[in-house]
Amino acid sequence: MLPAQWRPARAVVRRSAGSWTLQSTLHRHGLGPVAGVDEAGRGACAGPLVVAACVLRPGDGKRLAGLTDSKLLSPAVREEFHRLITRHAEDYAVVVIPPAEVDRRGVHAANIQGMRRAVAGLAGPPGYVLTDGFPVRGFGRPALAVPKGDQVAACVAAASVLAKVTRDRIMVELDARLPQYGFALHKGYCTPVHAAALAEFGPSAEHRYSFVNVSGAAAIRAAVEDAEALVHNGDLMPEAVSAESAVAGGVEL
Repeated sequence: MLPAQWRPARAVVRRSAGSWTLQSTLHRHGLGPVAGVDEAGRGACAGPLVVAACVLRPGDGKRLAGLTDSKLLSPAVREEFHRLITRHAEDYAVVVIPPAEVDRRGVHAANIQGMRRAVAGLAGPPGYVLTDGFPVRGFGRPALAVPKGDQVAACVAAASVLAKVTRDRIMVELDARLPQYGFALHKGYCTPVHAAALAEFGPSAEHRYSFVNVSGAAAIRAAVEDAEALVHNGDLMPEAVSAESAVAGGVEL
């Protein structure tokens, strides 16, 4: 261990000093550029998981004043920040992970892998990586998990905006193709409106079948379709065909 007089002064970061303080402190200690990483769609049962990494220019605090967690911003403000970030950021990368990959890997594993891919997709390797909430290894660079990172660190907030706006745009496009689910309204999250659409129409190819509500809806829909086939063949009375009767009939969820 180095003698006390040879050790560098401890870097003190005060949360009250603003969301650019952590990035600025790391830069001052020669650990830049600093990449923030965040995702959108982790809890949704339909649509992709989107992960973004972003490196902001140290002097852009004034230009991006008010930047924070994308969920705390209105859609119009998010879109404006997305425009500013994509125009002025030093570097950024966005990774879109389709539902089938989320199902195959699991949400958490897909998220971690997406974060690594997003950082690897930057034009140049960062000196340091900040993640939102939980620690992630495998960046090939020092990394720090920051509680409420998208409210504390501007580069993480920027990544959250990039991920959220990208994903919302995808869900609006899916809504045009699959209007019965209302994706433009709820963006694939498990709202009562979405649950009602799942019960009525069953899940689509854009749903995540590893989620219990989706797999349950798929099982019910399959039971109803089997019953409808029996009705068509004259082996079952029509009044027996409904989602409720499928559940009562012992469909395993």
